Amino acid sequence: MHAAILSEYGVLRVAGDDARSFLHAQLTVDVEQLAPDRARHAGWCSAKGRLMASFLLIPAGTGYLLRLSRDLVAPVAKRLSMFVLRAKVRITDDSAAWPQIGLWGDGSGARLAGLGLAEPADELGVARAEGRIAVRLGGDRFLVLGVADAAADAREEDWQLQEIRAGIPTVTLATQDQLVPQMANFELLGGVDFRKGCYPGQEIVARAQYRGAVKRRLYRLRAATALIPGQDLFSDDVPGQPSGTVVNAAGGEALAVLPIAAVEAHAAVRAAQGGEALEILTLPYSR
Repeated sequence: MHAAILSEYGVLRVAGDDARSFLHAQLTVDVEQLAPDRARHAGWCSAKGRLMASFLLIPAGTGYLLRLSRDLVAPVAKRLSMFVLRAKVRITDDSAAWPQIGLWGDGSGARLAGLGLAEPADELGVARAEGRIAVRLGGDRFLVLGVADAAADAREEDWQLQEIRAGIPTVTLATQDQLVPQMANFELLGGVDFRKGCYPGQEIVARAQYRGAVKRRLYRLRAATALIPGQDLFSDDVPGQPSGTVVNAAGGEALAVLPIAAVEAHAAVRAAQGGEALEILTLPYSR
């Protein structure tokens, strides 16, 4: 079992009488039907259908916690507040109130028990106890909020590598407003509901889904040199110009958006023109 303190993620709290309906109208998922013991991956888009942020949406008391990249906490809080208008909603930065740790590997359930938390049975199941929240992200991997120190024995980069291997992207400031949700495989993660009502960018997201307009997708890569979010990638079938973008990177691996045609044609993908070809790895879900 491994534990890592997660400092590169923050938390926004959305509370108030209208919090549920407000978020339902803003996010890419059905918040109205979200059960109290379930979390969801969710996106928040611009009017052009591009992801302004990616969240893990967690019901919490009379409101919701939005877990996101820490560098987006302030700008997203400011921009999201512009849509509150007369709704009874409060949006606050609760990052300090909800410190985060990641647990994974054999024995994680026992560690949860030691923190007074039950082990959620299903993926994205939620357990609560004494101001702490645990979310099962899949397998033996858990996010715990409300715990500042859990005898961490791993680096945050090790946790981020687990996220990459699970194919779960996190939008950061470097990739904000660049990706339609399907480019980030969000619909494959349950992060887009095509049956709910309108939300910002909904028409564009739906058109991309039903008209086959998605030409780029999220892939997992291995690189011999370090990659960084927002970095351009190049494929040999389109020489001389960038054709891909790194979304997240850790531990010699990365999630990157690449042209589907280039990957299917087995064209080499490189971090720099003329550089070493990157290895394309599998993801745990299929299209």
